[in-house]
Amino acid sequence: MNDLKSQASRTAAPGKPGGLNTEIQSRIGHQLRAMYDDVVRQGVPDRFVELIRKLDGPVGPPDDTNDEGRD
Repeated sequence: MNDLKSQASRTAAPGKPGGLNTEIQSRIGHQLRAMYDDVVRQGVPDRFVELIRKLDGPVGPPDDTNDEGRD
């Protein structure tokens, strides 16, 4: 455990105790961009597109068939 703390101290950015140096931040940034780009390329599944179309469609009159208990 102390080894991890000492490693973090050695790689910390100046003025930021326990922070990450710019090289590590850059690597993390590149990995995150690659992951998110892959997700974006997958697109929206057809079933979600259809659901969004239904939700954006015109709203019909309220359903009066469920009037049980009203007098």
